Amino acid sequence: MRRTILALAAALLALTTLVGCSSGGSDTLRVGTEGTYSPFSFQGPDGQLTGYDVEVARAVGAKLGKEVEFVQIPWDSIFAALESQRIDLVANQVTVNDERKARYDLSTPYTVSEGVIVTRADDTAIRTLADLRGRTTAQSATSNWAEVARGAGANVEAVEGFVQAVQLVKDGRVDATVNDNLAVGEYEKSTGDTGIKVAGTTGDTSEQAFAARKDSGLMPDVDRALAELRADGTLTQLSEKYFGSDVSGK
Repeated sequence: MRRTILALAAALLALTTLVGCSSGGSDTLRVGTEGTYSPFSFQGPDGQLTGYDVEVARAVGAKLGKEVEFVQIPWDSIFAALESQRIDLVANQVTVNDERKARYDLSTPYTVSEGVIVTRADDTAIRTLADLRGRTTAQSATSNWAEVARGAGANVEAVEGFVQAVQLVKDGRVDATVNDNLAVGEYEKSTGDTGIKVAGTTGDTSEQAFAARKDSGLMPDVDRALAELRADGTLTQLSEKYFGSDVSGK
C-alpha cells in the first residue's frame, strides 16, 4: 500500500510539473523571421529587430496576451524550423499559394503587393517575364519569386536574401532578380542605389500572410487578432509608417 501511495504521489508530481511547463510555454509565441529583409524584418539603427512584419507580429501577440519571442532564421530554413517546432509562426511575407495552403495554416493576408523585375540600370534587354527565359536570376531558393522566375524559364541562382541578389545583379553575375515591389522600393529609397532599376512587372499581385503548422490550432486566434488590428486602424498605421500608403489589403 505504501508503495502504491508513493507511486501515485510521484505521478501527480510529474503531472503537475508537466502542466506547469506547458502553461508557461503557451504564454510565449515563438516567431520566425529573417531579420535581413527590409522593410519587413531588419535590424534598426539601434541594432534591434524591427520592420513591418515584426511590428504586426508584436501587435498580434499583444492581442493574444502572449509574449513574442523572435527567432532569426534564413528564409530557406524557415519552414523547416516551423515543421520541427522550433518556432510557432512565420512572419516574413509568406506569399499565399496553393502549395503552402496544403502544407500549412495561413492567416488572413496582412499585405498585398506586386512582383517586379530588377536589372542593372544599363540593361535594355529585359523588360518582361518572357525576357527572362534562358537567363539567370538570383532568388531565395524556396521563395515564391523563385517559382515565378523558374516559371518564366529562368535559371535560378540561390541566395540568402534580396541584398545579396541585388549585388549579384550589379556585379553582372546574374541578369536579374524578381521580388516584391515594396521591398525593392524601400531598398531604392534607403540606399539611393542607381546601379539597378525596375525593368518591368511580373503581372502578379500577391497576398502575404502568417504561417503556422496544421496541428497548431493557432490560426483562429491569429485571424481574430488581425481582424481587430484592421478594425482599430493598427494595420493601416503600420503600413503608412513603413510604406507611406496602406498595403494591408483592406
